Amino acid sequence: MGALSRSRTGSPPPMAVSPRLSPAMSVLHAAVHKAGRRLLRDFGEVENLQVSPKGPGDFVSQADLRAEQTLKEELARARPGWAFLGEEGGQAESAWEWRWVVGPLDGTTNFLHGIPHWAISVGVERRVSETRTELVAGCIYNPAGNELFWAEKGLGAFLNDRRLRVSGRRELPSAVFATGIPFAKVQRRAEFSATLARLMPGVAGVRRFGSAALDLAWVAAGRYDGYWELGLNRWDIAAGLVLVREAGGIVSDPAGGDGCYESGDVVCGNPALQPKLRAVVAEGIAAVAAAREKAAGAG
Repeated sequence: MGALSRSRTGSPPPMAVSPRLSPAMSVLHAAVHKAGRRLLRDFGEVENLQVSPKGPGDFVSQADLRAEQTLKEELARARPGWAFLGEEGGQAESAWEWRWVVGPLDGTTNFLHGIPHWAISVGVERRVSETRTELVAGCIYNPAGNELFWAEKGLGAFLNDRRLRVSGRRELPSAVFATGIPFAKVQRRAEFSATLARLMPGVAGVRRFGSAALDLAWVAAGRYDGYWELGLNRWDIAAGLVLVREAGGIVSDPAGGDGCYESGDVVCGNPALQPKLRAVVAEGIAAVAAAREKAAGAG
């Protein structure tokens, strides 16, 4: 089931089929598997391109676009009335009842460097009223590891055909958290640094593996005890938020509200540790805001 059970460019072992699949989830599984097979072939080419002077950058950009196009075509064929919000430019119509929220290749930098930690992420969003929507299902597929994480609201979260639960750890000194480190042109670096400085002395570890979708899936699987990151896009988190909730975890924004999907500021974890992690993140954000206010006043 894991990454060691297959060669990096060979065929994955057969995947068990769960009897719990709804028709919409069956459609989604088929679509991500088709896109995943193409991405896995492209990933083999990327490894070869590492030695070329030009590098694999242009090739990976095209792989990303091809994956989104495959997903769009497959999902539209099965659900022609559903809208589509995609990372690579596919935008949903203004009026819709159901829509797919699609990240065709989350972990692009890993893919670019031949690191087998990347995923396809697809969430299902339903309009509840004119002003409110809800996430009702999601699927995160890591073809390189043959791991398909999926969840439907009220039905639980699964890894392939195995039920998932968040971890049972309760104390910070034994906890391992995941995050994303802001790179050069990304805002909120000060907030990240302030949070990390407060958190690291009191926990077992902090990990940064380069895929927000898989970070969320690994929280649902109990591999991480929690995860935080600021400024994410909807396609990065739509599927993962459903997974964490259905695995028994808590998801909120740093203030404890339920607006993380809209803001992109996410703190999640098991019920014992998420409030503790959220408090540290909120403290780091507040410290940066206070410092900026002080500097503005001095100027």
